[in-house]
Amino acid sequence: MDKAQNPYTPNAGASPEIIVGRDEHKESFKVLLTRLSSGRTNQSMIITGLRGVGKTVLLNEFAEIAREAKWEVVELEASKYDDSRFRQTMFTQLKAVLLRLSPRARWTDRSRRAAEVLSAFGASLDSSGAFSVSWDIPPAEGVADHGDLGMDLTDTFLAVGEAAKEQGRGVALLIDEIQFLRSSQLEALIQAIHKTVQRKLPITLVGAGLPQIAELAGDAKSYAERLFNFPRIDSLNDPDAREALEAPAKLDGVNYSAGALELAMQTTRGYPYFIQELGYQVWDVAEGDIITEEDVRVAQEAYEAKLDASFFRVRLDRATPLQTAYMRAMAQLGPEPQKAADVARVMERDSTQLGPTRAELIDMGLLYTPEHGYAAFTVPDFDKFMLRAVRELVIPAVQKRKNRSS
Repeated sequence: MDKAQNPYTPNAGASPEIIVGRDEHKESFKVLLTRLSSGRTNQSMIITGLRGVGKTVLLNEFAEIAREAKWEVVELEASKYDDSRFRQTMFTQLKAVLLRLSPRARWTDRSRRAAEVLSAFGASLDSSGAFSVSWDIPPAEGVADHGDLGMDLTDTFLAVGEAAKEQGRGVALLIDEIQFLRSSQLEALIQAIHKTVQRKLPITLVGAGLPQIAELAGDAKSYAERLFNFPRIDSLNDPDAREALEAPAKLDGVNYSAGALELAMQTTRGYPYFIQELGYQVWDVAEGDIITEEDVRVAQEAYEAKLDASFFRVRLDRATPLQTAYMRAMAQLGPEPQKAADVARVMERDSTQLGPTRAELIDMGLLYTPEHGYAAFTVPDFDKFMLRAVRELVIPAVQKRKNRSS
C-alpha cells in the first residue's frame, strides 16, 4: 500500500474521510438553526460521551452546517481560564462576529449599540485606571458593566443577538471540552442563553464534553435540563462501524475480507478513534487490494503500541503516584464503574482518605461518575492499558499532616 495515500485519520478531532452514524445529531442541529432563524425557540445542545467517540468531529460538522446556513460561528476549546481570561476570550470572539456580521462602515444603530455593549463587557481597569479593550468603541453605560459575569454576558448576548437578527443571521457558539469551564463561566453561559431564548434571538450554544457535564450544568442552573438537550454518543453500532472501516479503503479500490473485518470489529468494539487507528496501521502493513485477517493480526501489535504511547499515555503521565495507584486499583477491579469503597479496600485505605484523589481525577477528566458512589474511566479500554502500563499496584505511603500547633 502507498502510505502517503492512507485514508485513515487517527488524530485528535480530525474528521474521517467518511463520517457515519451521526446523521441523527446533524439533523437535530439543522432543525435547531432553522427554528431559531425563523423566530422560534429550540433547546440548545450539549453532546456527551467518552474520549474517542467523535464529539469534536461532530462539533466540526456542526460548524460547517452553520456556515452553510450563513450563521456566524464561534469555536472554542474550554480550558481552566480564570474569569478575566474567559471574559477577554469571549470579547475577542464576539468582536470578530460583530465585524463579520457587518463592516463598521455599514453599522446600523443596533450594530453600534452591540459594539458599545461589547466594549463595556470587555473593559477592565488596570492599575493606572486605563481601559484594556483593544478597539476605539466607547463602552455603553449601565449595560454589561455590572461586574457580574452572568449579568454582563447576558447583556452582551442580547445585544449581539439583536444585531444578528437584524442582519437575518445567527450566531452559533461551539465549545469543546466544555466540562473544563469554571462553574462561574458555565453558569454565565447558561444564564445568557436562557435570556436569548426568552427574547427569541438567533443565538445558540452547543457544547461537547465528558459525561459529567450534564450534572455540572444542572448544578450551575436548575433549569439547564430544560434549556439543553444532552445527546449521548457512544461506540458505533455494528453496521456503522463496519462502514467506517471499509468505506475509506474502498475509495482507493481496497476491500476487507470477511475475516479481516470480523477481527477488526472485535478489536475496536466500534469506537471511532480505535477504528481510525487500526485502519491506519492495517493499511501500512497490507500488500494487496484485499486486506486479510492476517493483515489485521499483524497490525494489532503496532495498533496497541500506538494507543499506549499516545492516546492512553498522555493521560497517565499527568497523574501523581497516588492518582496512578487509584486508577490501577480501579483497573484491577475490572472495566465496569467501581464503588469508591471497593477501590479504597484494594488500596487498603479508608474511602474518606481517597476522596480528594478521586475528585482530582474527575476534575482532570480522567474519571466520571455515572451514578452516585461510582466512578468510571472516561477513556475506553483504559483499564486494560493500566494493567499493561503499571504491572504492580504500588500504593504511596500516607503523608502525615503537620500539627498546626507545632
